[in-house]
Amino acid sequence: MLESLAIPIVGAPLAGGASTPALAAAVSEAGGLGFVATGYKTPEAMSEDIAATRALTARPFGVNVFLVTPTEADPAALAAFRAALGEGAGEPRSDDDGFAAKVERLLADPVPVVSFTFGCPEPALVERLRAAGSAVWVTVTDVAEAREAAAAGADALVVQGYEAGGHRGAFVDEGPGDIGLLALLQLVAAAVPGLPLVATGGIATGRAVAAVLAAGAAAAQVGTALMRAPEAATSQVHRDALAAPGRTAVTRAFTGRSARGIVNAFMREHADAPHAYPAVHHMTAPLRSRAREQGDAESLHLWAGQAHELIGDRPAGELVRELHADALAAAAEAHARLGRVTD
Repeated sequence: MLESLAIPIVGAPLAGGASTPALAAAVSEAGGLGFVATGYKTPEAMSEDIAATRALTARPFGVNVFLVTPTEADPAALAAFRAALGEGAGEPRSDDDGFAAKVERLLADPVPVVSFTFGCPEPALVERLRAAGSAVWVTVTDVAEAREAAAAGADALVVQGYEAGGHRGAFVDEGPGDIGLLALLQLVAAAVPGLPLVATGGIATGRAVAAVLAAGAAAAQVGTALMRAPEAATSQVHRDALAAPGRTAVTRAFTGRSARGIVNAFMREHADAPHAYPAVHHMTAPLRSRAREQGDAESLHLWAGQAHELIGDRPAGELVRELHADALAAAAEAHARLGRVTD
């Protein structure tokens, strides 16, 4: 799949609101590989998004699935956190995001690529998906996860550096990988030689695309860079925050699982949120929905990679093509510098 892309750029699945069929299709139409995000969606909604994407493009695209193992917390801690959230907080509950039903639909109606986040699929499932015609990608954040995914039969690894916005893709959230992208690419390439790697985390310019390709990646995956595109369903308050300078940090305040976003009052006030995913997500979801409607940037999860202020608001296809052109120019500049003769 990766070798057939006209442009080695992947559009990250942006679960939780920003992802749309139009965004996935636009990336694929430009020559990259778009992704449909299924996190927080029902299996039925997933199938609808796949059908809508197919109606917009005949080119390949991927579908991302959360492989969730709920993290449980003490009921008393959850009750105390809910009380601290105040009026309007939701009830804590755990679920696996409809994993089994989504997988069965993908087996019955295959797509070119199925990727997994938050865990590694069993080898038997990898084989079933491959037999159905889907390549299997697994998100990894450290070398141990890379080795596990390779052993399970993954066709490619999405190597997520610590710079990445949104949730850490770690298999176990107690100690999510904290290695920067360039260092992690080198370590993973050495640990699982020959396995294609898709680099993601803080990639906002063509120079960054060229850098990860030079470091051995088969493609660069961009997420935050697409969130201001008109095809994305990113809220206006989130778009405005992405466009401005702002420090990011990793927090569990919004969902109970580690994720990088722009620092705001909610993150500071709830830094001690229970380590409980998705229970905390369900508790804060109504509050975040209200904040989004009211344009309250201090109470909303503002997922963003560390280079967010460099991104633009161009159409997704135009952005992909521009990143590719800038990467080619950056690679040519680097080649010229490497080729200089010195005495």
